[in-house]
Amino acid sequence: MRASRNFCFLKGAVPVKQATQTDPANTWDSAGLPSQGSEAQDAAKSAAHLEKIKVNGGRALNGDIPISGAKNCALKLMCAALLTDQSLHLENSPNSLRDMRSQTELLEYLGCRVETQGDLMALNAGDLQTYTAPYDIVRKMRGSILVLGPLLARFGEAKVSLPGGCAIGTRPVDMHIKALEEMGAQITLDEGYINARAPQGGLQGAKILFPKVSVGATENLMMAATLANGTTLLANAAREPEIVDLGECLIKMGAKIEGLGSDTIRIEGVNSLSGARHSVVPDRIETGTYMVAAAMTGGTLRLKNARIKHLSAAVGHLSQTGVDIEEDGSDIIVNRDSAVPLKAIDIMTEPHPGFPTDLQAQFMAMLTIAEGAGMVTETIFENRFMHVPELARMGANITVQGNSAIVRGVPRLKGAEVMATDLRASVALVLAGLVAEGETTVNRIYHLERGYERIVDKLAACSADIRKA
Repeated sequence: MRASRNFCFLKGAVPVKQATQTDPANTWDSAGLPSQGSEAQDAAKSAAHLEKIKVNGGRALNGDIPISGAKNCALKLMCAALLTDQSLHLENSPNSLRDMRSQTELLEYLGCRVETQGDLMALNAGDLQTYTAPYDIVRKMRGSILVLGPLLARFGEAKVSLPGGCAIGTRPVDMHIKALEEMGAQITLDEGYINARAPQGGLQGAKILFPKVSVGATENLMMAATLANGTTLLANAAREPEIVDLGECLIKMGAKIEGLGSDTIRIEGVNSLSGARHSVVPDRIETGTYMVAAAMTGGTLRLKNARIKHLSAAVGHLSQTGVDIEEDGSDIIVNRDSAVPLKAIDIMTEPHPGFPTDLQAQFMAMLTIAEGAGMVTETIFENRFMHVPELARMGANITVQGNSAIVRGVPRLKGAEVMATDLRASVALVLAGLVAEGETTVNRIYHLERGYERIVDKLAACSADIRKA
């Protein structure tokens, strides 16, 4: 029997974590694993770093793959729960991901109640105990910085550690800070913490022009502006589907927001927000990753509960390589005739609706076996070619020149032992392993488990020879 989705709070659900600041026997470490004291923590951390995935290539993928809710949306929706003292209920939430568990740890540290059951999540921030987000938790992933805007807007103060996350460049938070200062916040940086205080009477609406497009800054300021005095205008705002989904949830909570999906978002502040029920949008990056898997292996995959409109740039580029892509209701069917070689293409990452940076590594893996040469240009993040040396270990022919890489296709890759350096790089190595001759061992897969739910099971169900080791 399907779990009821009309819960006030999840009856019989198991909280993701029930820990306090002084309860070291019940915490989560940086790999998202439960620990019990220092010895157990060290052992768990070592085990996480030793986990591997082994892939034997050469099999076409065929079958159905269910697409999970978008991690990059769910993490922000969890922060939105801090804007109200009522309960926020999320459906289609990727609760098993390590990043979700890290975010849960942070919210529960603040005093927010979080419970999960399957893909359901209920949050209630009616009784927060602190407005400080500590380094030991925030360092685990960058998304934790998004508690800054909600805490400052609702409570008038926040102390948030500078964030961590994937090692793909500096990813500065300057735009978050400067924009909040334009709303009247007084902010200082001290010993690695952002100390923020709203003016008497609360944050003030403002006209904010972002110097460059920033997804995180747009999200943080949009949430902060919902409870500000007056109207806030966000110009040069990010347009990603995850921002639209966050905005739609905030509107359900009582926010007044216009312009979602455009580069100008208008928010009229309200006195308070209420609880709501919201379904997390399907993960477009997971969808794009499995589309590439079908293209590389020469099979047919039906991606269930996916939204093709969120992937227009990626779909357009993939079609140019010779892959057939069809929309069937809420599913996407991806097929490539293995007798027809992939054609090399050029890609350049751009803010949405351009080609997403989070699919750059996957497309590069595909180009390593395409016919001809293609150029990959990264314009969003610096230092996001760390997967190149690992692909080269498998026989890929890639030359990096600044923020561009020239990829010359080879007849076949060869299995090798490789090291994952970040989330998207790790999945690119798995994709390469699916088509490589022999066995590929991908080390440090805890990166992978930050953003892909049950990837080994999903691929194995479609005939991939893949397992954890």
